[in-house]
Amino acid sequence: MKRSEINTIMRDAVAFFDSRSFLLPPFAYWSPEDWATKGDEVREIVDRELGWDITDFGSSDYAKIGLFMFVIRNSDPAGNRAIPGKVYAEKILICDPGQVTPMHFHWRKVEDIINRGGGDLVIQLYNSMPEEGLASTDVIVNMDGVRRVVKAGDTVRLRPSESITLPNCLYHKFWGDSERVLVGEISLANDDNVDNRFYEPVGRFPEVEEDEPPLYLLCKDYQKYYRP
Repeated sequence: MKRSEINTIMRDAVAFFDSRSFLLPPFAYWSPEDWATKGDEVREIVDRELGWDITDFGSSDYAKIGLFMFVIRNSDPAGNRAIPGKVYAEKILICDPGQVTPMHFHWRKVEDIINRGGGDLVIQLYNSMPEEGLASTDVIVNMDGVRRVVKAGDTVRLRPSESITLPNCLYHKFWGDSERVLVGEISLANDDNVDNRFYEPVGRFPEVEEDEPPLYLLCKDYQKYYRP
């Protein structure tokens, strides 16, 4: 992805958040120059990769296969956590109509996906097999505390305010419908470096073509700009 495209997506996301009265934390707006002044006090942001995460999954077509994420909080998936008892993570996502997040599951992470407003969020579901294929068995999920049985490969629709709990190792693929969707995610510790199993190979983090300076840093930019 070009840096100019990422910057445009960031500006557009901020305008959308403003329209939904959703506020990002202050560090979202630190410039590269701001980051150059930071020390050990921001280690949690860096180590837990909080912040902007924008990907086209290697498709080169973000509008069709892509996802906007901002990691608001996260814990260490290892046992020796810096903050004992903090075992949770929170993200805010933006899903556009027809913009697909490819089929995947998480080996460890259990997550609640919440439609926070806008259009509907459509999620396709499959159980996984021991060899990590797609199972033909019915899927059992909880949606806002109500047990649902879904046939393999069928979809569920989350309307604004509705949510679903996705257990670990449950394949899911999702996209917005009718209009842009503001999506919340509450989960166990998040580690997008090792805890994603995509059914078909994708590039989880984009290679960035630096055609202009960053507006704000992606979580994978910290190692370049943060020098404590």
